[in-house]
Amino acid sequence: MGLNLQEKQAVVAEVGAQVAQAQTIVLAEYRGIAVGDITRLRANARKSGVYFHVLKNTLARRAVQGTPFEALAEKMVGPLVYSISADPVAAAKVVHEFAKTNDKLVIKAGAMAGSVMSADEVKVLAAIPSRNELIARLMATMNATTSKFVRTLAAIRDKNEGATAAI
Repeated sequence: MGLNLQEKQAVVAEVGAQVAQAQTIVLAEYRGIAVGDITRLRANARKSGVYFHVLKNTLARRAVQGTPFEALAEKMVGPLVYSISADPVAAAKVVHEFAKTNDKLVIKAGAMAGSVMSADEVKVLAAIPSRNELIARLMATMNATTSKFVRTLAAIRDKNEGATAAI
């Protein structure tokens, strides 16, 4: 049974709200994937902060109308799952990681504000570290540098105390 007008408007409004906050949208064909696998993929997406839904293409086209993702509308053909994220790489990572283990999920296209990406470009985007990974690396580097600086100061202090005691 199809959606009535109010339900369609609610879906377009919900997706439009997600698109308004999005930096990345990834489209993937999901034909033939088992329900258990899709459920696992949804859980991974939710954990990564990715809005992940199967949508009617006509409703998705309406939701992206007038946004920087409008050019992606021509790629919205066939049975698609939509991954939308505010993190520039999260949607690409979630879909790409799942597609590596399940060949029935096929990445079709993606978009970052204003530019449409091919499936290969989405895979390249997925290889980029996420914002949280970059912050963790930065913090580890800063912590290592600070620790080394403190050890150096302690060594200078110990050397100066040894020189003072010898006098």
